[in-house]
Amino acid sequence: MESLTVELGSRSYPILIGDGLIRGIGEHVAPLLKRPRTMIVTDRHVAEHYLIPLGTSLAMESISFSSFVLEPGESTKSWTGLARLTEWLIGEGVERGDHVIALGGGVIGDLVGFACSIVKRGCNFIQVPTTLLAQVDSSVGGKTAINVPAGKNLIGAFHQPALVVIDPTTLETLPRRELGAGYAEVVKYGLIDDADFFAWCEEHGAALLAGDSEARHKAIAHSVAAKARIVAADERETRDVRALLNLGHSFGHALEAETGYSDKLLHGEAVAAGMALAHRFSVAQGLCSAADADRVRAHLASVGLPHDLASAGVDADGTTLAGHMAHDKKVRGGKLPLILTRGIGQSFVTDEFGLDRVSTFLDGERKA
Repeated sequence: MESLTVELGSRSYPILIGDGLIRGIGEHVAPLLKRPRTMIVTDRHVAEHYLIPLGTSLAMESISFSSFVLEPGESTKSWTGLARLTEWLIGEGVERGDHVIALGGGVIGDLVGFACSIVKRGCNFIQVPTTLLAQVDSSVGGKTAINVPAGKNLIGAFHQPALVVIDPTTLETLPRRELGAGYAEVVKYGLIDDADFFAWCEEHGAALLAGDSEARHKAIAHSVAAKARIVAADERETRDVRALLNLGHSFGHALEAETGYSDKLLHGEAVAAGMALAHRFSVAQGLCSAADADRVRAHLASVGLPHDLASAGVDADGTTLAGHMAHDKKVRGGKLPLILTRGIGQSFVTDEFGLDRVSTFLDGERKA
């Protein structure tokens, strides 16, 4: 087992990484509990594989539990889903000192984290991510939210977990498409500020997706360490350090909005296309070499990820997509900060370019 720490002073918490951890999770949860009881929130697909093993491990530590099983998919991360979950938690008698377990991917983690941030003005939660995307990104850092018609993650709160338990063996039951969507977030860490790691992805990404356990462990540990470092430096995204983690997200969220936050385009797939677009837009503004942008695009294409508007299945005009971006939660003073790049591993934040220029660029991409 590998252990890392997100350093946030009195709110610091460990991230545990190891095969089979779900089946032994009880011993890691027990010391956190003020009373030997917890609540597990998961989705129907994850429950089929991991609810019983997790519950068995809790029972072995004499921890009682109840469970709430939601439908999988982004539609669950909504006002309706939030209302159902908070009412269930209250009905179960959740206390401020309790720890709710989020067992699932990014949707479950985001929803449970937000619910725990507001129920009784805040209770604790534990992240047990079962998708690659959640393991390398969304389970760490305390960003919690739901989606609304105006945009993705617009209603939420910063609420750090008490513990993150990552069991890479859960990826063995993950559909290939979901695995690929998570891999986009792995690539992101190389593109932000680690050109050597991007080169590692080019060499080992296909093997990771094919089931190479060593490559999966390497990718998870490296990504989580990078995320923990960034979160510790800028927890609430006030100094543009944590904002770099949004590389590809402003473009990607617009693509998700255009496809109705549906399974037509998974979040990680949208981020992949968004990262390629961010690099292409950087080229168009004279910031980045075309060779680097082409290299990003080629790698994403080689592992079957969307890498432009066409492969993302989006045919909207630039005005429409820029309109989605105008609702981005990062807008400040009417300007949208974009994460652009001067080359692979050289991302930066800027609000120099208005959405009118983005719209023109996207029209060009649509016609390409």
